Amino acid sequence: MVHAADTHDTIRVQGARENNLKDISVEIPKRRLTAFTGVSGSGKSSLVFDTIAAESQRMINETYSAFVQGFMPTLARPEVDVLEGLTTAIIVDQERMGANPRSTVGTATDANAMLRILFSRIGEPHVGSPTAFSFNVPTRTASGVMSTAKADGRVEKNVVRDVVYQGGMCPQCEGMGSISDFDLSALYDEELSLNEGALTIPGYSMEGWYGRIYRGCGWFDPDKPIKKFTKKELNDLLYKESTKIKVDGINLTYLGLIPQIQKSFLSKDVEAMQPHIRAFVERAITFTTCPACEGTRLSEQARSAKINGKNIADLCAMQISDLAVWLREVEEPGVAPLLAGLQHLFDAFSQIGLGYLSLDRSAGTLSGGEAQRTKMIRHLGSSLTDVTYVFDEPTIGLHPHDIERMNQLLLQLRDKGNTVLVVEHKPETIAIADHVVDLGPGAGSAGGEVVFEGTFAALRKSKTVTGRHLDDRASLKDEVRAAAGALEVRGAETHNLKNVDLDIPLGVLCVITGVAGSGKSSLIHGSVAGREGVVVIDQGAIKGSRRSNPATYTRLLDHIRKVFAKANGVKPALFSANSEGACPACKGAGVIFTDLGVMATVESTCEECEGKRFRAAVLDYRFGGRNISEVLEMPVSEALEFFSDGDTAVPAAHKILSRLEDVGLGYVSLGQPLTTLSGGERQRLKLATQMAESGEVYVLDEPTTGLHLADVENLLGLLDRLVDSGKSVIVIEHHQAVMAHADWLIDLGPGAGHDGGTVVFEGTPSALVKAKKKTLTGTHLAAYVAS
Repeated sequence: MVHAADTHDTIRVQGARENNLKDISVEIPKRRLTAFTGVSGSGKSSLVFDTIAAESQRMINETYSAFVQGFMPTLARPEVDVLEGLTTAIIVDQERMGANPRSTVGTATDANAMLRILFSRIGEPHVGSPTAFSFNVPTRTASGVMSTAKADGRVEKNVVRDVVYQGGMCPQCEGMGSISDFDLSALYDEELSLNEGALTIPGYSMEGWYGRIYRGCGWFDPDKPIKKFTKKELNDLLYKESTKIKVDGINLTYLGLIPQIQKSFLSKDVEAMQPHIRAFVERAITFTTCPACEGTRLSEQARSAKINGKNIADLCAMQISDLAVWLREVEEPGVAPLLAGLQHLFDAFSQIGLGYLSLDRSAGTLSGGEAQRTKMIRHLGSSLTDVTYVFDEPTIGLHPHDIERMNQLLLQLRDKGNTVLVVEHKPETIAIADHVVDLGPGAGSAGGEVVFEGTFAALRKSKTVTGRHLDDRASLKDEVRAAAGALEVRGAETHNLKNVDLDIPLGVLCVITGVAGSGKSSLIHGSVAGREGVVVIDQGAIKGSRRSNPATYTRLLDHIRKVFAKANGVKPALFSANSEGACPACKGAGVIFTDLGVMATVESTCEECEGKRFRAAVLDYRFGGRNISEVLEMPVSEALEFFSDGDTAVPAAHKILSRLEDVGLGYVSLGQPLTTLSGGERQRLKLATQMAESGEVYVLDEPTTGLHLADVENLLGLLDRLVDSGKSVIVIEHHQAVMAHADWLIDLGPGAGHDGGTVVFEGTPSALVKAKKKTLTGTHLAAYVAS
């Protein structure tokens, strides 16, 4: 007889309506690996992350006291009728590790914390507590009077003289590892006054808050050219410390340009900045290695303590696989548990394919795939069972050789008795699933339905989009394009590159490949990016709030506002939900948020504008028979037709919409909030936007990220059109379809970290397949085209 407790073997979802899900119901087996497939935007993330994982986390949060919940993010209950059989969900997503320049691989994984304890216990000479080895903690000295209240009501006072709280921060660079120097000519045009637009810093216009502050502070004349400022006036403009001022009856805080830039721009990692801000920072600020700490971020005292001849900075700079070998030679019974914990952590890095990283690597420089695997590390070897692990495309950034290793890790988690849910596009990972749920049939409003449930073998025979494309294989070209020149790279030594000399062909589709950590990104970002005419489209996350949408992100809305204004004889600002045209009740958000303290914030459609976001008067203005709200509700494909010919033809808008259609975003609405777009959709939106930049060489970093097999074919067509239009396209990619379609391949390796950094093959894809001495890439590409 089956025990009642053993009957709860499925996660049951009934009536899920989150985002584009159409009232779907599905049963997911527990303690099995389930893959969720479907074209980008079909509803996979809405079902797995926004419904199942979100409800699990919300219910766990409700078990804490109201006091604790006050410190946690408030989560609303997802739109679903029934959710049964949930277990604790652990989410391992694609989100970057953060843009804080003080965050490194070591701080993000607790490796630094454990090393600091190790050095505080057995480092010679003894320096102090673990904080004495932290580059985020400065050394502080305190003195004064300490008062202690006694039980009888007396207050005992003791004079404290020079108590030292030891920290490991380098005092010169404040733990940043580099010092910055400003080029003042890049901050302002000294020939102009502030009112004439002298400030050339992104976002510092005289129409905004900065203009109100700098014009109204009273310390200098905003109509006087900056070159005529007195020494004191220029000092106030550039360096004045935080000061409270009142402008037009409003209390504001004044801060000089340089401390303001340090606060707003330099508090973030340069790699994670928006492209225009990053370009400004690279133009205006020179970063040089701190001479005091030589880039280690640590004070001289922290670096003086050593174990077996190595200080903590030496260890953090080592490749983690080498660090694991060094640690095995440390024998100290008094700290045996600590050594065992560190050994397990470093071995987990190697097991997951990240042994080539170093602990001092800035977390903001990790790719999406590296960040995701770094988050996985803490779950390997965990004793928890009956947990639901939720993965968002764990194969991102992985070479086919590394995908096999990732598959083994997913199966290990399942075999310990856990439920593993994987959103995935790669057939190699879908193939290991015990159960597959395919969503579709299309994307956006054409998706949101379960079109298949069953095994991988049954999916292959099904007529769904995923089933039909599982066996797609891009064939090798009979003829490849001839190069029209070359980009010369000489003596490249960025990160692990070993004095690489290379000619990258121009006028063709060139694919750079190799295992994760082999040096592909180091080659491109260290030797190609930054050259004149080179446009780099990387994996950086799109910044955007609920108020951002494809129309605002691509600057399409600027053109739409202008034609509406011209057609109706009014100001363009009226047609912005973030400016004068905003509904006064919801301030242009379209929804009203009601904060209920520790309970989930309630979001309800604004009754005054009915979610349209604009004032009623604004909606009376029309262009081509449509008001601004109706235009923003159009999908890209419909808008492309609307703005293409006749009285509503807008060439500038048509050009942007054509690019969005080209990258496969024809189903996305112009006004859809960026926060509701999937990872793959955001990547393609970024691709469409940056294709507008004038350049002769386009560099794409893994453009197949988040793309369904059916969409990869469209991407190859887009790349071909770019090359045929006279551009040169360089793609960093692991997808075999892109490799097979290339005119020229450059394979880096043979391994990762210090085992990589050399060019192991240059030539056509067919030459790589036929090569007798097979590289890892060649082996997998040959198997791909043969099957």
